[in-house]
Amino acid sequence: MRPHYSVRVFFDVEADRLLAAARRTTEPVAAARLTAEAFFHVSRTADPAALAPLADRLSALRSDPARPQIEALFHTVAGVVGVRTRKAHATRHLETAQRLIETHGLHSDPLYLECALLGSLTLMRPQETRPRYAHLVAQADTDPARRARLVSMLGLGDAWSGDLLRGRAELHEARRLARAAQRLDIEAEATSWLVKVEAMCGDLAASAACLAQARDLAARSGSRWVAAHIAECASVLHLASGDTDAWLGILEFLVGTVVGANSGLIFEHRWELATHYALHDRADAAAALLAAMPDPPLGWPGAPALPAWRAWISEPADPAAMARFETSLAGLNRPVERLSRPRMAWLLGAQHARLGRRADATRLLEAACTGYAAIGAAGLLTRVMADLQHLSAPGGRTVTVPRPRRPVPGLEDGLPVTSPSAPSPAQTHAARGSVPDGQRLTEAETRVAQAVSGGLSNREAAELLGVSAKTVEFHLGNIFRKLGVRNRTELAATTSTLRLGA
Repeated sequence: MRPHYSVRVFFDVEADRLLAAARRTTEPVAAARLTAEAFFHVSRTADPAALAPLADRLSALRSDPARPQIEALFHTVAGVVGVRTRKAHATRHLETAQRLIETHGLHSDPLYLECALLGSLTLMRPQETRPRYAHLVAQADTDPARRARLVSMLGLGDAWSGDLLRGRAELHEARRLARAAQRLDIEAEATSWLVKVEAMCGDLAASAACLAQARDLAARSGSRWVAAHIAECASVLHLASGDTDAWLGILEFLVGTVVGANSGLIFEHRWELATHYALHDRADAAAALLAAMPDPPLGWPGAPALPAWRAWISEPADPAAMARFETSLAGLNRPVERLSRPRMAWLLGAQHARLGRRADATRLLEAACTGYAAIGAAGLLTRVMADLQHLSAPGGRTVTVPRPRRPVPGLEDGLPVTSPSAPSPAQTHAARGSVPDGQRLTEAETRVAQAVSGGLSNREAAELLGVSAKTVEFHLGNIFRKLGVRNRTELAATTSTLRLGA
């Protein structure tokens, strides 16, 4: 446990001090600034509904004629609170705030620069953060806590718009700055985002460590905002590591609690879960899930493909529905959709493979690989590459791998693969590590076990699999525990018949 964890949480007390100072001042702009500063102090800890009185305070400071400084602060806070509480037309406030900040050149002031960054992200325009504001962040003369918040938002913008490697570096820097400022709330937020980013980049051990740290930091800072979004970030870790049950359970939790509204994923979470139901003989559940949610507005991330995706879910084996869905992916050309497009191609490719359409499956899986490679998503790329290896393995005929207990939508569940002959029951049992169902090796663990039992060092296995040495070490700990072995020699003997994806 790091020493900075012992620091008491003072941001609520500081917000109270700022609000008291705002009440005492007779200058409206100064009062508005103090109120906005209080908002930023608690925006990562308070329940969204509890922030509404701050917007009301700013509203009371407005005047005729309007003061641009007050108007920009009011519309930023009202817009953020409105989006977080899912109020109709909340984004209009943010659009107004962005226009005022730009027109009046307010973003040279660190307070308004933070408003501009937060507004861009809340409007789901992460691609705007770096070109518009990175140079201003570098030049800003501000306190350590605000710098940590600014750098954190830059990192999120980079990662969200498809530059995962730069985003990861910025988020690590934001964590360092937050620790120096003794701000657990800011560190909690940056760490929660790193759970997702590290998993997508392929460092599963780092992602798992960030997950534990984010939960601890959220609890120590009482951060309702961060706590509500940790599960969304954790879902990517489970998808990248091949933990089917955890991935599905979190997806059901996300849909049931409407997490993802602020990241734009509220629709994709539901469509993903409906896809899983449709592909695993639960067509009625899939239909009910989608019937409860209309298609998103045209400007929403992923919107060009979601109607065609919905139609495919209702007819998952129909070649025409699959072709329409594939065609719709061409409309996902915005930076904010760089993460969605390869995932949709992956889902389609996996289904083509299940149906024995190897050419279509290969085309779509290759498209998914290209998409993930282009944004630095080595963790998800590894999973898709494993599916491609299944598909292109040499052999004379197609066989079907048995479904796991609760399969994830991917090539491992009921997937046609090529092999000279189907595995015997004894081979299948050995491939699973001869352990109970609940302790079976995940696909990622299977690949690591194969590589290490073949004589490779952790570093060599990491290079072969496209992950970090820490990730290999993380998986080895789980493998040894599940298989009941103590060293690599025993592992090699236990997994002598281990096959990838068996």
